[in-house]
Amino acid sequence: MSFGEYAQELIATANYITQDGKGILASDESTGTAGKRLASIGLENTESNRQRYRELLYKTEGLGDYISGAIMYEETLFQKATCGTPMVDLLKKNKIIPGIKVDLGVRPLYGTPNETVTQGITGLAERCQKYYKQGARFSKWRAVLRINKEGAPTPLAIKQNAETLARYGAISQACGLVPIIEPEVLMDGTHSIEQAAVVTEKVLAATFKAMSDHKLLLEGCLLKPNMVRKGSESKQVVSAADIGKATVRVLQHTVPVALPGVMFLSGGMSEELATEALNACNTACPKAKRPWHLSFSYGRALQQSVLKAWKGEDKNIKAAQDQLLLRAKANSLACQGKYAGEGKNSAAASESLKVKNYVY
Repeated sequence: MSFGEYAQELIATANYITQDGKGILASDESTGTAGKRLASIGLENTESNRQRYRELLYKTEGLGDYISGAIMYEETLFQKATCGTPMVDLLKKNKIIPGIKVDLGVRPLYGTPNETVTQGITGLAERCQKYYKQGARFSKWRAVLRINKEGAPTPLAIKQNAETLARYGAISQACGLVPIIEPEVLMDGTHSIEQAAVVTEKVLAATFKAMSDHKLLLEGCLLKPNMVRKGSESKQVVSAADIGKATVRVLQHTVPVALPGVMFLSGGMSEELATEALNACNTACPKAKRPWHLSFSYGRALQQSVLKAWKGEDKNIKAAQDQLLLRAKANSLACQGKYAGEGKNSAAASESLKVKNYVY
């Protein structure tokens, strides 16, 4: 099978997701990670509670004004809401394209300083075909790289993760799903923003080289990278504007113009900083060339305030949905370079979302 039969659909899907002012809701937390989110508001990690929470997200009226795609976990893709409507249909009603996380998590890359490679290639084509039949039209695969004093990321880790991302992308396209390529350089550590820029550039360059080798249709792909930031334990003073300048410069050095969109991950930034940094990527260095749609694919940075407003109680659903709309609109403005602090006064919005060695 070749992506050739799906080429026009892949391009159309990627273009739909990268509409001006729109981004992606990442709601693909694994069962374990979803449990941690629910535990933060005192809820038990049951299928029913996960169903109720994601139904709350997908039923938010007007969400499609700011969100064009939603990444789902496999359980959710095949799940029905409490009203009996399939979750994928709730998204479609909001004019949001369903997507699916397809990797199976990271495993140790032996012989390296605490590095990993993502698993899930075996059986991927069959899974993607099943997901396409269920209504998914894009997929996501996350690779994780670290910066540490023992020499990470090593050339081996960069190469292995780039190759795996490209193989996944080719399989995904062959099955009609737009691949979201996610090479995340974790911000754990004491490194400077300058070190982060050097490493992120190496990782992205290797990833696009592998994508070229595997003959991916760039017009039918999306990239989900980290922004270039200092390490979470670094004492360096870095502003959102600094993040924007460093990030755009790295993208200019590595990302082909054929790619429709760069959908940043939040990487543990607070809701507010994630929005400010995204805005800076679209405004820093006014004369800088940005041929791609620079937008967001946020999970925690869209949901922290939502969870705190909901508290697991039906009477709070509207308040929680209002928080989701507030954060979605703020990031919509940021990906147009028009954010001016809407929603900044929320206490939850300024709370750090950093989790060391974060896994989904």
